[in-house]
Amino acid sequence: MSTDTCYFKFIRNNAPFLATGALLSFLSSFGQTFFISIFGGEIRASYGLTNGEWGVIYMIGTGASAVAMVFAGGLADRFRVRQLGIAVVLLLGCSCLLMAFNPIAAALPIVVFFLRFFGQGMTTHVSAVAMSRWFIATRGRALAIAAMGFMLAEATMPLIMVWLKSFVDWQIIWIGGALFCAAMAPVLFRLLRLERTPQSVADQEMSTGLGGKHWTRADALKNPVFWAMAPAVMSFSGFGTAFWFHQVHFAEIKGWSHLALVSVFPLGTITLFLSTLAYGWLVDRLGAVRLLPIYLLPYVVAFILHWYAPTLVWTATAVVLMGMAGGGQNTLLNACWAEFFGTKHLGSIKSATTALMVLGSALGPGVSGWLIDSGVGFETQMLGFAAAFGFAALLLLYPVGVYQRARRK
Repeated sequence: MSTDTCYFKFIRNNAPFLATGALLSFLSSFGQTFFISIFGGEIRASYGLTNGEWGVIYMIGTGASAVAMVFAGGLADRFRVRQLGIAVVLLLGCSCLLMAFNPIAAALPIVVFFLRFFGQGMTTHVSAVAMSRWFIATRGRALAIAAMGFMLAEATMPLIMVWLKSFVDWQIIWIGGALFCAAMAPVLFRLLRLERTPQSVADQEMSTGLGGKHWTRADALKNPVFWAMAPAVMSFSGFGTAFWFHQVHFAEIKGWSHLALVSVFPLGTITLFLSTLAYGWLVDRLGAVRLLPIYLLPYVVAFILHWYAPTLVWTATAVVLMGMAGGGQNTLLNACWAEFFGTKHLGSIKSATTALMVLGSALGPGVSGWLIDSGVGFETQMLGFAAAFGFAALLLLYPVGVYQRARRK
């Protein structure tokens, strides 16, 4: 049976559950950097902020949301997706209203905190935990399909929002985001009339991790396997976000128009879509752990190309490579957490990894901006980013070795 046929049959047989993951992934966009940055100019103008001040506010709010994720992520182990997912989406809608009606700049760190916590943090977290827990043999494909929701939002929302800004005030768009979240809550409830893993049988259906045990978060945090994977989590979100956050500056130093640079981004989105599907299929065929050491390598080459890039063609190639690596990030890591540590306490464990991801996305743009102001050119930083990804890829060899030795026992 072909890969396409397998995917279509899998989607048809599990449509409500996969749609839940994809919808949550899509809704997370209201708290993602790519969406919030669309309104960066309007936010700075409305509150009288410089680029640096807005960057610091964004870093503070995002950093605080990373801390909160450590404590809140375990809720995914205690509540059904029907309860927690709907609550998170409604609170994300309230966060959109805060952005629309906030009257003072001093409250912006709080607004950013709520958007990032309920958007990038909890909504993404609930989606990933649900897919990892509901699906075992087909976990890779489930994670891949759920990630399509985010990719759809990333591919369509920037263009739609920029177009809408030419007709209505930016605050109206945020009100529309809140209404959309409210409208999706009953859709989620309808999709989850019967959850795939009812709470009454959850314990019997939980898969175990290394050593045939159900790892707690405390166990995982004491294990070197977790920390060997941490640089991959933080570097991907940190340095990847830094590139997108400073894209205008990057275009300026390369001598290109911002529109010309943005025009190559869809190539990355297309590659990300294909890569996510491919990795989802490969995870189910070969296992996530076996693929772990290779998925970051395209990012190493991509940032070397960004540094060099005498023409836009070179950066277009780098963007394609970034999309190729993104497919592994969407599927491999989430599947590996389940394979290493099991699914019984996955929500609590995943909250720590989500916190690392959010923290990386807070530090990346802020530190990179500080380095630019300190005279370290953004192009030079690209070589540092590439080296960091190479180091993270080498560290991933350790958990692979631990997993292989455990399997041989």
